[in-house]
Amino acid sequence: MFDLPKYGDGVCLARMAELLEALAIDRERLARVCVVVTGSNGKGSTAALCAGIGRAYGLRTGLFTSPHLYRFNERVQVDGAPIGDGDLARLKRRIEAAIAEVSRRRGEQFGAFEAMFALACLHFQECECEFAAFEAGIGGRYDPVRLIGALVACVTSVDYEHVELLGHSLELIASDKSDACAAGGTIVYGENCRMLRPHLIEYNRNRNIASLFVREQIGIDSEVASASGQRFDYQFGYFDFRLVEIGLLGAFQIGNAAIATTLFLLWLQRAHPRKAPDRIEAAVRSGLGAVRWPGRLETIKQHPLTVIDVGHTPDGVRQALAGLKAIHGADGWILVTGVSRDKKAEEIAGALAPSFDTIVCTAAHHKGADADHIASAVRAANPQAAVHIAATIEDAVGIGEKLAAAQNRQIYVAGGLFLAIEYTVVARGGRAEELKFF
Repeated sequence: MFDLPKYGDGVCLARMAELLEALAIDRERLARVCVVVTGSNGKGSTAALCAGIGRAYGLRTGLFTSPHLYRFNERVQVDGAPIGDGDLARLKRRIEAAIAEVSRRRGEQFGAFEAMFALACLHFQECECEFAAFEAGIGGRYDPVRLIGALVACVTSVDYEHVELLGHSLELIASDKSDACAAGGTIVYGENCRMLRPHLIEYNRNRNIASLFVREQIGIDSEVASASGQRFDYQFGYFDFRLVEIGLLGAFQIGNAAIATTLFLLWLQRAHPRKAPDRIEAAVRSGLGAVRWPGRLETIKQHPLTVIDVGHTPDGVRQALAGLKAIHGADGWILVTGVSRDKKAEEIAGALAPSFDTIVCTAAHHKGADADHIASAVRAANPQAAVHIAATIEDAVGIGEKLAAAQNRQIYVAGGLFLAIEYTVVARGGRAEELKFF
Protein backbone atom coordinates (compact mmCIF):
# COMPACT_ATOMS: atom_id res chain seq x y z
CA MET A 1 0.00 0.00 0.00
CA PHE A 2 2.67 2.50 1.06
CA ASP A 3 6.25 2.36 -0.17
CA LEU A 4 7.56 2.49 3.38
CA PRO A 5 9.27 0.03 5.74
CA LYS A 6 7.02 -1.66 8.28
CA TYR A 7 8.58 0.39 11.09
CA GLY A 8 9.95 3.92 11.02
CA ASP A 9 12.90 5.49 12.84
CA GLY A 10 12.79 5.20 16.61
CA VAL A 11 9.78 6.53 18.52
CA CYS A 12 7.13 7.89 16.18
CA LEU A 13 5.05 10.14 18.46
CA ALA A 14 6.58 13.53 17.60
CA ARG A 15 6.62 13.02 13.85
CA MET A 16 3.12 11.54 13.97
CA ALA A 17 1.84 14.61 15.81
CA GLU A 18 3.42 16.78 13.11
CA LEU A 19 1.86 14.62 10.39
CA LEU A 20 -1.63 14.85 11.89
CA GLU A 21 -1.21 18.62 12.12
CA ALA A 22 -0.12 18.79 8.47
CA LEU A 23 -3.27 16.85 7.54
CA ALA A 24 -5.44 19.21 9.64
CA ILE A 25 -6.70 16.37 11.83
CA ASP A 26 -8.82 17.75 14.68
CA ARG A 27 -7.24 15.83 17.56
CA GLU A 28 -9.60 17.24 20.16
CA ARG A 29 -12.55 15.84 18.25
CA LEU A 30 -10.64 12.60 17.65
CA ALA A 31 -10.25 12.17 21.41
CA ARG A 32 -13.97 12.80 21.97
CA VAL A 33 -15.25 10.25 19.44
CA CYS A 34 -12.75 7.38 19.78
CA VAL A 35 -11.99 4.38 21.93
CA VAL A 36 -8.72 2.45 21.69
CA VAL A 37 -8.34 -1.33 21.76
CA THR A 38 -4.98 -2.85 22.74
CA GLY A 39 -3.99 -6.37 23.79
CA SER A 40 -2.09 -9.47 22.72
CA ASN A 41 -5.11 -11.40 21.39
CA GLY A 42 -8.68 -10.45 20.56
CA LYS A 43 -8.10 -6.84 19.52
CA GLY A 44 -9.70 -7.08 16.09
CA SER A 45 -12.88 -8.85 17.13
CA THR A 46 -13.26 -6.62 20.21
CA ALA A 47 -12.91 -3.47 18.10
CA ALA A 48 -15.39 -4.84 15.56
CA LEU A 49 -17.90 -5.73 18.29
CA CYS A 50 -17.58 -2.27 19.83
CA ALA A 51 -18.05 -0.61 16.44
CA GLY A 52 -21.05 -2.87 15.83
CA ILE A 53 -22.73 -1.53 18.97
CA GLY A 54 -22.01 2.06 17.96
CA ARG A 55 -23.50 1.45 14.54
CA ALA A 56 -26.59 -0.17 16.04
CA TYR A 57 -26.97 2.83 18.36
CA GLY A 58 -27.31 5.01 15.28
CA LEU A 59 -23.86 6.60 15.19
CA ARG A 60 -21.77 6.99 12.05
CA THR A 61 -19.00 4.64 13.10
CA GLY A 62 -15.39 4.14 12.04
CA LEU A 63 -13.31 1.01 12.58
CA PHE A 64 -9.53 0.75 12.17
CA THR A 65 -7.96 -2.72 12.50
CA SER A 66 -4.86 -4.58 11.38
CA PRO A 67 -3.68 -6.66 9.75
CA HIS A 68 -6.11 -7.22 6.94
CA LEU A 69 -6.82 -10.77 5.86
CA TYR A 70 -7.53 -10.50 2.13
CA ARG A 71 -7.57 -6.81 1.03
CA PHE A 72 -6.03 -3.68 2.51
CA ASN A 73 -9.40 -1.89 2.40
CA GLU A 74 -10.61 -4.10 5.27
CA ARG A 75 -8.44 -2.10 7.70
CA VAL A 76 -10.45 1.12 7.40
CA GLN A 77 -14.25 0.86 7.58
CA VAL A 78 -17.15 3.25 8.07
CA ASP A 79 -20.50 1.77 9.08
CA GLY A 80 -19.22 -1.70 8.24
CA ALA A 81 -18.13 -0.84 4.69
CA PRO A 82 -14.41 -1.02 3.78
CA ILE A 83 -12.96 2.14 2.32
CA GLY A 84 -13.50 2.33 -1.44
CA ASP A 85 -10.62 2.07 -3.89
CA GLY A 86 -11.14 5.66 -5.10
CA ASP A 87 -11.04 7.18 -1.61
CA LEU A 88 -8.12 4.95 -0.70
CA ALA A 89 -6.06 6.13 -3.68
CA ARG A 90 -6.95 9.80 -3.10
CA LEU A 91 -6.12 9.75 0.61
CA LYS A 92 -2.94 7.76 -0.04
CA ARG A 93 -1.67 10.59 -2.24
CA ARG A 94 -2.41 13.16 0.48
CA ILE A 95 -0.70 11.07 3.15
CA GLU A 96 2.37 10.50 0.97
CA ALA A 97 2.73 14.21 0.20
CA ALA A 98 2.44 15.14 3.88
CA ILE A 99 4.88 12.42 4.94
CA ALA A 100 7.43 13.58 2.39
CA GLU A 101 7.29 17.12 3.78
CA VAL A 102 7.45 16.10 7.43
CA SER A 103 10.25 13.62 6.73
CA ARG A 104 12.23 16.35 4.96
CA ARG A 105 11.87 18.73 7.90
CA ARG A 106 12.62 16.17 10.60
CA GLY A 107 15.07 13.92 8.78
CA GLU A 108 13.14 10.84 9.93
CA GLN A 109 11.70 7.82 8.16
CA PHE A 110 8.00 7.03 8.67
CA GLY A 111 6.71 3.47 8.95
CA ALA A 112 3.85 1.94 6.98
CA PHE A 113 1.59 1.46 10.01
CA GLU A 114 1.98 5.14 10.88
CA ALA A 115 0.80 6.07 7.38
CA MET A 116 -2.18 3.70 7.65
CA PHE A 117 -3.17 5.17 11.01
CA ALA A 118 -3.07 8.69 9.58
CA LEU A 119 -5.17 7.56 6.61
CA ALA A 120 -7.83 6.17 8.95
CA CYS A 121 -7.91 9.40 10.98
CA LEU A 122 -8.34 11.43 7.79
CA HIS A 123 -11.04 9.16 6.36
CA PHE A 124 -13.05 9.14 9.59
CA GLN A 125 -12.80 12.93 9.82
CA GLU A 126 -13.96 13.41 6.24
CA CYS A 127 -16.84 10.99 6.84
CA GLU A 128 -17.78 12.92 10.01
CA CYS A 129 -17.75 9.77 12.14
CA GLU A 130 -19.47 10.22 15.47
CA PHE A 131 -17.79 7.20 17.04
CA ALA A 132 -14.73 5.13 16.12
CA ALA A 133 -12.80 2.14 17.47
CA PHE A 134 -9.06 2.05 16.80
CA GLU A 135 -6.99 -1.11 17.19
CA ALA A 136 -3.39 -0.58 18.29
CA GLY A 137 -0.55 -1.99 16.22
CA ILE A 138 2.06 -2.94 18.84
CA GLY A 139 1.69 -2.08 22.49
CA GLY A 140 0.33 1.33 23.34
CA ARG A 141 3.07 3.49 24.84
CA TYR A 142 4.68 4.41 21.53
CA ASP A 143 1.99 3.22 19.14
CA PRO A 144 0.32 5.90 16.99
CA VAL A 145 -3.02 5.26 18.73
CA ARG A 146 -1.61 7.00 21.80
CA LEU A 147 -1.94 10.29 19.92
CA ILE A 148 -5.71 9.91 19.93
CA GLY A 149 -5.79 10.78 23.62
CA ALA A 150 -8.67 8.38 24.19
CA LEU A 151 -10.22 8.43 27.67
CA VAL A 152 -11.66 4.95 27.21
CA ALA A 153 -9.39 2.04 26.26
CA CYS A 154 -8.94 -1.66 26.88
CA VAL A 155 -6.32 -4.37 27.14
CA THR A 156 -8.08 -7.46 25.80
CA SER A 157 -5.41 -9.93 26.95
CA VAL A 158 -1.71 -10.13 27.66
CA ASP A 159 0.79 -12.67 26.38
CA TYR A 160 4.48 -12.81 25.50
CA GLU A 161 4.76 -11.02 22.13
CA HIS A 162 7.12 -8.44 20.62
CA VAL A 163 9.19 -8.81 23.78
CA GLU A 164 12.16 -6.93 22.28
CA LEU A 165 9.94 -3.84 22.07
CA LEU A 166 7.46 -4.33 24.92
CA GLY A 167 9.56 -6.07 27.58
CA HIS A 168 10.29 -9.58 28.79
CA SER A 169 7.62 -9.81 31.49
CA LEU A 170 3.83 -9.73 31.40
CA GLU A 171 3.88 -6.75 33.76
CA LEU A 172 5.98 -4.73 31.32
CA ILE A 173 3.87 -5.78 28.32
CA ALA A 174 0.58 -4.91 30.07
CA SER A 175 2.02 -1.59 31.23
CA ASP A 176 3.04 -0.65 27.70
CA LYS A 177 -0.43 -1.46 26.36
CA SER A 178 -2.08 0.49 29.19
CA ASP A 179 -0.27 3.65 28.17
CA ALA A 180 -2.57 4.03 25.16
CA CYS A 181 -5.17 5.49 27.55
CA ALA A 182 -5.05 9.21 28.36
CA ALA A 183 -4.69 10.46 31.93
CA GLY A 184 -8.01 10.60 33.75
CA GLY A 185 -9.47 7.82 31.62
CA THR A 186 -10.63 4.26 32.19
CA ILE A 187 -9.07 0.98 31.03
CA VAL A 188 -11.06 -2.26 30.72
CA TYR A 189 -8.90 -5.35 31.22
CA GLY A 190 -9.73 -8.79 29.87
CA GLU A 191 -10.00 -11.87 32.06
CA ASN A 192 -6.43 -13.09 31.69
CA CYS A 193 -5.13 -9.71 32.95
CA ARG A 194 -6.61 -10.35 36.41
CA MET A 195 -3.39 -12.01 37.57
CA LEU A 196 -1.70 -8.62 37.07
CA ARG A 197 -4.42 -6.66 38.89
CA PRO A 198 -2.33 -5.33 41.84
CA HIS A 199 0.42 -4.17 39.49
CA LEU A 200 -1.95 -2.53 37.00
CA ILE A 201 -3.94 -0.66 39.65
CA GLU A 202 -0.73 0.85 41.05
CA TYR A 203 0.70 1.48 37.60
CA ASN A 204 -2.40 3.48 36.60
CA ARG A 205 -2.90 5.29 39.90
CA ASN A 206 -0.60 8.27 39.34
CA ARG A 207 -2.28 9.10 36.03
CA ASN A 208 -5.69 8.88 37.68
CA ILE A 209 -6.76 6.02 35.41
CA ALA A 210 -9.51 3.71 36.63
CA SER A 211 -8.89 -0.02 36.12
CA LEU A 212 -11.86 -2.35 35.48
CA PHE A 213 -11.58 -6.12 35.12
CA VAL A 214 -13.79 -8.66 33.39
CA ARG A 215 -15.33 -11.04 35.95
CA GLU A 216 -14.75 -8.52 38.72
CA GLN A 217 -16.45 -5.15 38.11
CA ILE A 218 -17.76 -6.55 34.80
CA GLY A 219 -19.92 -9.62 35.27
CA ILE A 220 -20.30 -12.55 32.86
CA ASP A 221 -22.56 -15.48 33.67
CA SER A 222 -24.68 -18.28 32.18
CA GLU A 223 -22.49 -18.77 29.10
CA VAL A 224 -23.86 -21.18 26.49
CA ALA A 225 -22.00 -22.09 23.29
CA SER A 226 -23.09 -23.87 20.11
CA ALA A 227 -21.89 -24.19 16.52
CA SER A 228 -24.20 -21.37 15.46
CA GLY A 229 -23.41 -18.81 18.18
CA GLN A 230 -23.22 -18.07 21.89
CA ARG A 231 -25.15 -16.29 24.60
CA PHE A 232 -24.35 -14.94 28.05
CA ASP A 233 -25.56 -12.63 30.81
CA TYR A 234 -23.76 -9.29 31.17
CA GLN A 235 -23.66 -6.97 34.16
CA PHE A 236 -21.85 -3.68 34.70
CA GLY A 237 -22.97 -1.01 37.14
CA TYR A 238 -26.72 -0.67 36.76
CA PHE A 239 -26.67 -2.34 33.34
CA ASP A 240 -27.96 -5.92 33.50
CA PHE A 241 -28.51 -7.60 30.11
CA ARG A 242 -29.71 -11.19 30.11
CA LEU A 243 -29.22 -13.77 27.35
CA VAL A 244 -27.14 -11.55 25.09
CA GLU A 245 -26.38 -13.38 21.83
CA ILE A 246 -23.25 -13.16 19.69
CA GLY A 247 -22.50 -14.82 16.37
CA LEU A 248 -18.74 -15.16 16.98
CA LEU A 249 -17.51 -18.58 18.12
CA GLY A 250 -15.12 -19.51 20.92
CA ALA A 251 -15.50 -18.87 24.65
CA PHE A 252 -12.92 -16.07 24.43
CA GLN A 253 -15.35 -14.11 22.24
CA ILE A 254 -17.76 -13.81 25.16
CA GLY A 255 -15.03 -12.00 27.07
CA ASN A 256 -14.32 -9.82 24.04
CA ALA A 257 -18.02 -8.99 23.75
CA ALA A 258 -18.14 -7.98 27.42
CA ILE A 259 -15.09 -5.75 26.93
CA ALA A 260 -16.60 -4.18 23.80
CA THR A 261 -19.91 -3.53 25.54
CA THR A 262 -18.21 -1.91 28.51
CA LEU A 263 -16.04 0.25 26.24
CA PHE A 264 -19.11 1.59 24.48
CA LEU A 265 -21.04 2.18 27.71
CA LEU A 266 -18.11 4.06 29.25
CA TRP A 267 -17.68 6.15 26.12
CA LEU A 268 -21.40 6.89 25.96
CA GLN A 269 -21.44 8.01 29.60
CA ARG A 270 -18.75 10.58 28.76
CA ALA A 271 -19.94 11.66 25.32
CA HIS A 272 -23.72 11.53 25.77
CA PRO A 273 -24.56 11.44 29.48
CA ARG A 274 -28.31 11.78 28.88
CA LYS A 275 -29.17 8.45 27.36
CA ALA A 276 -32.15 6.12 27.09
CA PRO A 277 -31.44 2.75 28.81
CA ASP A 278 -33.82 0.84 26.54
CA ARG A 279 -32.12 2.19 23.43
CA ILE A 280 -28.71 1.22 24.80
CA GLU A 281 -29.72 -2.35 25.54
CA ALA A 282 -31.28 -2.72 22.09
CA ALA A 283 -28.07 -1.43 20.48
CA VAL A 284 -25.90 -3.84 22.49
CA ARG A 285 -28.04 -6.82 21.55
CA SER A 286 -28.33 -5.88 17.89
CA GLY A 287 -24.72 -4.78 17.51
CA LEU A 288 -23.15 -7.86 19.12
CA GLY A 289 -25.48 -10.22 17.29
CA ALA A 290 -24.74 -8.79 13.86
CA VAL A 291 -20.93 -8.82 13.92
CA ARG A 292 -19.07 -11.41 11.87
CA TRP A 293 -15.28 -11.48 12.08
CA PRO A 294 -13.39 -13.77 9.68
CA GLY A 295 -10.49 -15.95 10.70
CA ARG A 296 -11.58 -16.82 14.23
CA LEU A 297 -12.75 -20.45 14.37
CA GLU A 298 -14.13 -19.85 10.89
CA THR A 299 -15.55 -22.74 8.89
CA ILE A 300 -14.17 -22.36 5.36
CA LYS A 301 -15.34 -25.70 3.90
CA GLN A 302 -17.96 -28.31 4.73
CA HIS A 303 -16.51 -31.28 2.78
CA PRO A 304 -14.27 -32.00 4.55
CA LEU A 305 -15.25 -29.77 7.46
CA THR A 306 -12.36 -27.32 7.64
CA VAL A 307 -11.98 -24.76 10.42
CA ILE A 308 -9.27 -22.09 10.55
CA ASP A 309 -8.08 -19.81 13.32
CA VAL A 310 -5.66 -16.89 12.97
CA GLY A 311 -4.46 -16.88 16.60
CA HIS A 312 -0.67 -16.64 16.69
CA THR A 313 0.41 -16.47 20.35
CA PRO A 314 0.45 -19.45 22.74
CA ASP A 315 -2.47 -18.11 24.78
CA GLY A 316 -4.48 -17.27 21.66
CA VAL A 317 -3.86 -20.73 20.23
CA ARG A 318 -4.90 -22.44 23.48
CA GLN A 319 -8.11 -20.43 23.71
CA ALA A 320 -9.06 -21.16 20.11
CA LEU A 321 -8.37 -24.88 20.53
CA ALA A 322 -10.62 -24.97 23.60
CA GLY A 323 -13.30 -23.27 21.52
CA LEU A 324 -12.93 -25.77 18.70
CA LYS A 325 -13.39 -28.71 21.10
CA ALA A 326 -16.38 -27.10 22.82
CA ILE A 327 -18.15 -26.36 19.55
CA HIS A 328 -17.24 -29.28 17.29
CA GLY A 329 -15.90 -31.93 19.67
CA ALA A 330 -12.34 -33.07 20.36
CA ASP A 331 -12.16 -36.18 18.15
CA GLY A 332 -11.62 -36.83 14.46
CA TRP A 333 -9.35 -33.89 13.60
CA ILE A 334 -6.27 -33.52 11.43
CA LEU A 335 -4.15 -30.53 12.43
CA VAL A 336 -2.45 -28.42 9.76
CA THR A 337 0.04 -26.13 11.46
CA GLY A 338 2.84 -23.69 10.80
CA VAL A 339 4.34 -20.74 12.65
CA SER A 340 5.81 -17.44 11.49
CA ARG A 341 9.57 -17.09 11.77
CA ASP A 342 9.30 -14.42 14.48
CA LYS A 343 7.04 -16.50 16.74
CA LYS A 344 7.91 -19.15 19.35
CA ALA A 345 7.39 -22.38 17.42
CA GLU A 346 8.03 -24.65 20.41
CA GLU A 347 5.43 -22.92 22.60
CA ILE A 348 2.78 -22.86 19.87
CA ALA A 349 3.47 -26.49 18.95
CA GLY A 350 3.28 -27.37 22.64
CA ALA A 351 -0.15 -25.75 22.87
CA LEU A 352 -1.51 -27.57 19.80
CA ALA A 353 0.22 -30.87 19.11
CA PRO A 354 -0.78 -32.92 22.18
CA SER A 355 -4.46 -32.74 21.12
CA PHE A 356 -3.98 -34.34 17.67
CA ASP A 357 -2.76 -37.73 16.48
CA THR A 358 -2.31 -36.68 12.84
CA ILE A 359 -0.47 -33.44 12.07
CA VAL A 360 0.60 -31.77 8.82
CA CYS A 361 3.46 -29.28 9.23
CA THR A 362 3.97 -26.60 6.60
CA ALA A 363 5.34 -23.12 5.91
CA ALA A 364 3.34 -20.09 4.82
CA HIS A 365 4.71 -18.17 1.85
CA HIS A 366 4.70 -15.04 3.99
CA LYS A 367 7.17 -15.26 6.91
CA GLY A 368 6.62 -18.99 7.44
CA ALA A 369 9.21 -20.86 9.51
CA ASP A 370 10.75 -23.92 7.87
CA ALA A 371 8.34 -26.89 7.85
CA ASP A 372 11.05 -29.28 9.11
CA HIS A 373 11.64 -27.01 12.11
CA ILE A 374 7.91 -26.99 12.86
CA ALA A 375 7.84 -30.79 12.57
CA SER A 376 10.67 -31.12 15.10
CA ALA A 377 8.78 -28.93 17.56
CA VAL A 378 5.59 -30.95 16.98
CA ARG A 379 7.35 -34.30 17.50
CA ALA A 380 8.88 -33.01 20.74
CA ALA A 381 5.42 -31.97 21.96
CA ASN A 382 3.68 -35.19 20.83
CA PRO A 383 6.02 -38.12 20.02
CA GLN A 384 3.06 -40.44 19.29
CA ALA A 385 1.55 -38.29 16.52
CA ALA A 386 1.81 -39.21 12.84
CA VAL A 387 3.62 -36.17 11.42
CA HIS A 388 3.55 -35.24 7.72
CA ILE A 389 5.71 -32.49 6.22
CA ALA A 390 4.36 -30.27 3.44
CA ALA A 391 6.90 -27.90 1.93
CA THR A 392 4.24 -25.42 0.78
CA ILE A 393 0.69 -24.41 1.64
CA GLU A 394 -0.46 -25.97 -1.64
CA ASP A 395 1.07 -29.27 -0.57
CA ALA A 396 -0.53 -28.94 2.88
CA VAL A 397 -3.99 -28.51 1.37
CA GLY A 398 -3.50 -31.57 -0.81
CA ILE A 399 -2.11 -33.77 1.97
CA GLY A 400 -4.67 -32.58 4.52
CA GLU A 401 -7.66 -33.20 2.28
CA LYS A 402 -6.33 -36.59 1.11
CA LEU A 403 -5.87 -37.72 4.73
CA ALA A 404 -9.29 -36.37 5.71
CA ALA A 405 -10.97 -38.30 2.90
CA ALA A 406 -9.12 -41.54 3.65
CA GLN A 407 -9.71 -41.40 7.41
CA ASN A 408 -13.12 -39.65 7.43
CA ARG A 409 -11.58 -36.77 9.39
CA GLN A 410 -12.02 -33.01 9.79
CA ILE A 411 -9.28 -30.40 9.32
CA TYR A 412 -8.19 -27.72 11.78
CA VAL A 413 -5.72 -25.09 10.52
CA ALA A 414 -3.99 -23.18 13.32
CA GLY A 415 -0.69 -21.75 14.51
CA GLY A 416 -0.41 -18.49 12.59
CA LEU A 417 -2.40 -15.81 10.81
CA PHE A 418 -0.58 -16.06 7.50
CA LEU A 419 -0.85 -19.86 7.56
CA ALA A 420 -4.63 -19.79 8.11
CA ILE A 421 -5.39 -17.17 5.46
CA GLU A 422 -3.07 -18.67 2.84
CA TYR A 423 -4.62 -22.10 3.45
CA THR A 424 -8.10 -20.60 2.98
CA VAL A 425 -7.16 -18.98 -0.32
CA VAL A 426 -5.59 -22.17 -1.69
CA ALA A 427 -8.46 -24.37 -0.48
CA ARG A 428 -10.81 -22.09 -2.41
CA GLY A 429 -8.75 -22.29 -5.60
CA GLY A 430 -6.64 -19.13 -5.24
CA ARG A 431 -2.91 -18.44 -5.12
CA ALA A 432 -1.38 -17.80 -1.70
CA GLU A 433 1.70 -16.05 -3.07
CA GLU A 434 -0.47 -13.28 -4.51
CA LEU A 435 -1.66 -12.17 -1.09
CA LYS A 436 -0.20 -8.92 0.24
CA PHE A 437 -0.44 -8.76 4.02
CA PHE A 438 1.31 -5.45 4.67
